[in-house]
Amino acid sequence: MMNSDISRPRTRPRALVALGSVLLAVVTLVATALPASAVTQAYAESRFRSAGITWSSSGGCTTRSNPTCTSFDGLRQATVDGGVTLRNASGCALNITGGTEVGHASGTYSHYNGYKLDFSRYSCLSNYIYNNFTYIGVRGDGAPQYRSGAGNIYADEGNHWDVLFYNCGGC
Repeated sequence: MMNSDISRPRTRPRALVALGSVLLAVVTLVATALPASAVTQAYAESRFRSAGITWSSSGGCTTRSNPTCTSFDGLRQATVDGGVTLRNASGCALNITGGTEVGHASGTYSHYNGYKLDFSRYSCLSNYIYNNFTYIGVRGDGAPQYRSGAGNIYADEGNHWDVLFYNCGGC
């Protein structure tokens, strides 16, 4: 018995081709919107809240495009984990005052790219950094810097700590 369909070339229905194109466009848009390791505002808030970490902003908001907000949108997973590790290791109260919002210095390892968090300068945190990390000199802007054993950099900017999380700090 011979099947007459064997000799005809197979074509995809136009609806499937169109659906495939739409799906590819959506995946491409999502993939280019944030780095693969980036997290959402809601996810970061949940992780920080469960670790007992607070956050505040002068504008009382979380909008990434507003420099008076404190945004976690686009924060790297390693940065979130690094903040939690710092909280657990230090035992100090932590309050985040800066995240991925615009208004910080640019560069590869920047706030906007999800590598940095600013923390309120409490004596508990300062003493933990001074007693446990290595002084490595001043940054170009004059801020004294300290390196953790994991390689993360803590810069004393006077009224807050600017922390560069290359990794999660041993999480």
